[in-house]
Amino acid sequence: MPTDGLARFLLEHSDVRGQIVQLEQTWRKVTERTDYPEPVKRLLGEAMSAAALMAATVKFDGSLILQIRGQGPVHLLVVQVTGAHTMRGLARWRGPLPDGGLRALVGDGRMAVTIDPGPGRDRYQSIIELTGDHLARCLDQYFARSEQLPTRFWLAADSERCAGFLLQRIPRGEPDREEVTPADDESWIDSLAAAETLNEGHLLRWPADMLLRQLFPDRAVRLFQGPGLAFRCGCSRETIETTLQALGCRELEETLAEEGAIRVDCEFCAAHYVFDSVDVERLFVTSAVDPSGGARH
Repeated sequence: MPTDGLARFLLEHSDVRGQIVQLEQTWRKVTERTDYPEPVKRLLGEAMSAAALMAATVKFDGSLILQIRGQGPVHLLVVQVTGAHTMRGLARWRGPLPDGGLRALVGDGRMAVTIDPGPGRDRYQSIIELTGDHLARCLDQYFARSEQLPTRFWLAADSERCAGFLLQRIPRGEPDREEVTPADDESWIDSLAAAETLNEGHLLRWPADMLLRQLFPDRAVRLFQGPGLAFRCGCSRETIETTLQALGCRELEETLAEEGAIRVDCEFCAAHYVFDSVDVERLFVTSAVDPSGGARH
């Protein structure tokens, strides 16, 4: 599997499938611009891995956004994965950080998963309350409630890499096969037991094939290399110009009078954009011209 990539696998003669994601360069790009404290960095890395795994379970041309908001020190976390296999993410925190897991860091909060399939298609959003101290267990609950597929996550992150492992029990497609509940499915139960032996060091540093051999030494596994993943921020001067136009000429002129220039920083990639009075005038001269060449009145 590439350094930054995702692999899929099937356990032969069973209804169990899975995915493994490992991020290194992408993870460094996300964290190199912000001095995240260790607990915040760990949570953001787990969310990056989780979002990549979730995006791989659906087919879309748009984007999947995982967002966490809470009343605790970590009050905002956002990760976006696109259908073009690019990622970006950020976290915001305030005040001292307590010892503890998810609940201590986020406090009373919610997790929202938004899937934008692309132009001309409706967006889908699911929101659940955050409970417990582990993001992985919250994601298990999300799939149980929203997708109704037995799914388990294992997530890990350190200063160099983040990674994730997913197991999912898929429904049987053949109508003549008797459906077995997850609680009675020995293959599913054995797979979960094997995955529970995962440790963070192996998940972060072992390649997918080695990891699967370690977990399932006596089972036939089919491994499929998935797409590579890379950091890319979608910000641009053009998108910011559109946002500024929506604010209106008067508000921008007031800002110019007070500060001399309009400065916009991208929170995802730290790109810095500056607009002076000439830039602002051009925005509204351009927007006042009809595409056919005539002026709007």
